Amino acid sequence: MTANLITDVDGVRVGSADDARLASGVTVVLFDQPAIASIAINGGAPALRDTALLEPEMTVERVDGFVLSGGSAFGLDAAGGAMAYLAEIGRGFEHRGARVPIVPGASLFDLLNGGDKAWGRKPPYWELGLKAASTAAIHFALGTAGAGFGATTYDLKGGLGSASAVTSRGFRVGALVVVNSVGRATRGESLHFWAGAYERHAEFGGLGLGPKDINDALTLRLKSDTPSSSDLAVVVTDAALATTQLKRIAIMAQDGFALALRPAHTPMDNDAVFAAATARASEAPDLRDLTEIGMLAAECVARAVARGVYEALPLSAPGAQPTWRQRQAMNSTSK
Repeated sequence: MTANLITDVDGVRVGSADDARLASGVTVVLFDQPAIASIAINGGAPALRDTALLEPEMTVERVDGFVLSGGSAFGLDAAGGAMAYLAEIGRGFEHRGARVPIVPGASLFDLLNGGDKAWGRKPPYWELGLKAASTAAIHFALGTAGAGFGATTYDLKGGLGSASAVTSRGFRVGALVVVNSVGRATRGESLHFWAGAYERHAEFGGLGLGPKDINDALTLRLKSDTPSSSDLAVVVTDAALATTQLKRIAIMAQDGFALALRPAHTPMDNDAVFAAATARASEAPDLRDLTEIGMLAAECVARAVARGVYEALPLSAPGAQPTWRQRQAMNSTSK
């Protein structure tokens, strides 16, 4: 029995911390042992920290975790809090007795969602990062939680989503996504998710793709014409993969955004996907396994996008975006 979360991959834990007044938060993915990792960046406006070391030609291959946060570039401070927690428990890259935790991060833009961002000289993200890391566990909340607390899309509240799958040879794959898209996760104003074709066990409503023709489904709709959106993801497998292979997994997983959002990879997005391998599977993967892992990673990202929107609760600020469930209730009332 699985929880349909990224933590279905053994050795992975997730912690979130958020602030309702701030309308923002942080989510941390931690590994029980350092994991080999890489990254793919397809968006045109990234806010990133310590991601250069994830390229295949770099020396330090393993990470202790990843940090996703709100707050735009201010939120990158959250990695410092996560590092402080990891240092306290003795984690980190060791060099002649010194240890430095390796926790690359990415942040999303949620500064205009109605929350109180007047934090003065000290943004709160370092403390939120510390809290999120110190509370990491197997089970965690979806929707309006952690880094997804203040996330939005063009017309619906965004949020934190997750999903998992198993390959034909038994390798586990999981994804965690923060949905803060410049576009839509649904086909027009309908309740049908673009990711409907990949849904499993009615995990985001069970409505499928809907009819072929839906009004306004193919029209370009943007939350903003400026760089103010981000879709961030972490994908993990238990297969033993090298950095170069994980780079390919991250690239393939990016397609999950294109399966679930319209548009994706735009000039105003921070579409970033971290990929990691815990190497706990008993079998050694071959090229076919690598291909299937990448395929399922993309599908898990797409499913996680829809789950993040489906599970979201509304923000309390005046004029806050409606949630998918509020739209569902309105549609039911009007019939």
